[in-house]
Amino acid sequence: MSRKKKTEQVEQTVKDFSDPGKTREEYEKQIYDLQQLLEISRSLCTTLELHTLIESILYITMAQMRVLGAGVFILNSSDSQELLLGNNYNGFEVDASINYTIPVDSKMVAHFTAQNTVFTLDELREQLGQDSEIKMFETLNPTLIVPLILKNHLNGLLFLGERISTGDDTGYTPYEKKEIYTMASLAAIAVNNASLVEQSSTDMMTHLKLKHYFFNVLTDKLDAAASNGQSLAVMMFDIDFFKKFNDTYGHACGDYVLQEVAQIIKKSIRYADMASRYGGEEFTVLLSKTNKRNAMAVAERIRKNIASHDFFYQGQHMNVTISGGVALFDSDQNPSVSAKALVDQADQAMYVSKHNGRNCVTFADSKLLESQAEEDSK
Repeated sequence: MSRKKKTEQVEQTVKDFSDPGKTREEYEKQIYDLQQLLEISRSLCTTLELHTLIESILYITMAQMRVLGAGVFILNSSDSQELLLGNNYNGFEVDASINYTIPVDSKMVAHFTAQNTVFTLDELREQLGQDSEIKMFETLNPTLIVPLILKNHLNGLLFLGERISTGDDTGYTPYEKKEIYTMASLAAIAVNNASLVEQSSTDMMTHLKLKHYFFNVLTDKLDAAASNGQSLAVMMFDIDFFKKFNDTYGHACGDYVLQEVAQIIKKSIRYADMASRYGGEEFTVLLSKTNKRNAMAVAERIRKNIASHDFFYQGQHMNVTISGGVALFDSDQNPSVSAKALVDQADQAMYVSKHNGRNCVTFADSKLLESQAEEDSK
């Protein structure tokens, strides 16, 4: 936003508060709304996990604007050439046959960046005509589309669903449009901050989380699980005979295997779970709110998905397998475990899998951990 634009907004805010025609109730409402915006700002700007942030933006928007649904298109990565909807919506029915993306060089993105305001779908039709992005939005039927702009750069589009009827006109007043635009400006800052954290905590090759970020999240999740009497699981995986891919086909082949394995792991877990590249050819997975049976089922699914996958590189079909270990934090069976200790337990179980012939998964039960402790003490 330009300095001139900021100055105009400040002047308008002063004018709004000094309007002699306003009633006391109107002043009180505006003060209340400003307090709400401060709370929203505090909430959004202290949330650095992108998935959690998007959920907060959607629920806050729905509550503040009294709408039955909300969604947001965001850049998938810093070098992405399109805004992606993905799973970032609530209260809408999407058409599975439609690719809900908007190219960053599209006429719509340029229009939003230049105009710096909110639009109804009818207004966009009048100004842009029936282009492909308009047709895509028509399947969502939004009541309002709001740009997320930061430093004259559009990094997202927020759209609102059907308004909850109060018996009055269900359209948006100028005051409400200004309010949602201000909320979107706060959301744009929060999304930008979360995206920077996302980039700095992500392995560029596999697009999984880095080891240090995994430990930070695991520490927080352990604290929450201990407080709420819940359990969680950590998995450790290692690609079997990984060195042979580098030695036989070159390091580019090894990179290909790492990338494929990473994507299979990511697709085999829930959206709320987290996978990381622990180092080299090792991977870790965090499953929240789970138990031994479910954790082992997920680990086995990952193992099978990799073993059955056709790794095809430069005309060669390759068989890739992994060995895995699973450790479970449980307030009764395995309490008072630090993040490092829990990962070490999964690591010990993984090495049992290696010694048992590879391409299998082992659970770190009390017997295994006791035998390992005895060996370490010798």
